[in-house]
Amino acid sequence: MLNYLWGGFFLVGFGVALIRFVGGDETVFLAIIQSTFDMAKLSVEIAIGLVGLLALWSGLFRIAEQAGLIAVLSRLLAPFFSRIMPEVPRGHAAHGAVTMNLAANMLGLDNAATPLGLKAMQALQSLNPTKHTASNAQILFLVLNTSSVTLLPVTIFMYRAQLGAADPTDVFIPILLATSLSTLTGLLAVMLLQKIPFDRVVLGYLLAGALLMSGFVYWLSLIPSAELGNVSQILANGLLLSVIALFIGVGLWQRVAVYEEFVEGAKEGFETAVKLIPYLVAMLVAIGVFRACGALEYIIELIAALLSVLGVPTGFVEALPVALMKPFSGSGARALMLDVMNTHGVDSLAGRSAAVMQGSTETTFYVLTVYFGVVGITRIRYALWAGLLCDGVGMLAAITLGLWFFG
Repeated sequence: MLNYLWGGFFLVGFGVALIRFVGGDETVFLAIIQSTFDMAKLSVEIAIGLVGLLALWSGLFRIAEQAGLIAVLSRLLAPFFSRIMPEVPRGHAAHGAVTMNLAANMLGLDNAATPLGLKAMQALQSLNPTKHTASNAQILFLVLNTSSVTLLPVTIFMYRAQLGAADPTDVFIPILLATSLSTLTGLLAVMLLQKIPFDRVVLGYLLAGALLMSGFVYWLSLIPSAELGNVSQILANGLLLSVIALFIGVGLWQRVAVYEEFVEGAKEGFETAVKLIPYLVAMLVAIGVFRACGALEYIIELIAALLSVLGVPTGFVEALPVALMKPFSGSGARALMLDVMNTHGVDSLAGRSAAVMQGSTETTFYVLTVYFGVVGITRIRYALWAGLLCDGVGMLAAITLGLWFFG
């Protein structure tokens, strides 16, 4: 399926470009070719940017493994993971890696989430009997990752504050509801496809997670809105530093050679980053062609026309480019969000809807490319469609909640 999707980006791009050229646009071919050069360069820049982060967190994760912290975390969550990932043995390091990645995503710690996610995927790959085909556990992990609940969308608050929003954090609850619905949809869809039973243990863990999240949201609601962005930023960075100190402190207490283990882990992180370059070039260049040909704009115009015919409110339509771009490119969606806010007003329906869309899901194609690419998986089965289902639900929720809260 990935072969058809990848090839489709180029063929659609060529077809749309040909139509535009016949219609008199003589610059379209140049724009597409320039986009291929730009995306190829960006792929290498992303991989180089990941080198330091992967080296840092791979080194810290190795210390945590040697100190026994990952084993402890795995045992705590073994009853839950043994049911939703039955092929992963109880106490396996993959449980701890998956948990740390999801926790980093929830707290908006992007710098830590990606390296930890790659480590989790590698741990799951060690149990994969068919190395070039995604396992059930890997698909479930990827879907949870692409739709992961974000409790602290600090960057969105920051951008809204910089553009003069009256209350930069007023999009917090809509974002939380949209991303929660997206994650729940992904989890339920994959559990149904994999025929994972919903027993008392699974429901108990989900209920406990919902209660913890509700308590966290209630605590945040007690903080004055003007201070919430700053508090969120301090909390996120403080937790990140605390995790680093915990890993090293427990490592020293357990008489682990922390420096030597860190260096060995960092070497693995460096090698991982280099392996990502071919996969990033392949997918990002294809996405660049699809964007540069103008197909995305045609899709938005078609949706807007259809909504007008159906009599659906169209105040959010200006934000739709963010929704359509998010599965392909996080940086592209962020740039479009800022453009919508700047053009239509940060506190307009479109501006707020764009912020909710940006925070509701992850970049499915990027995550799929990086996470499966790092372990050499080429047959992804239904991972893409499950991820896109989460994206679709998240974006529909973002539109509905935007109209409900701000329409």
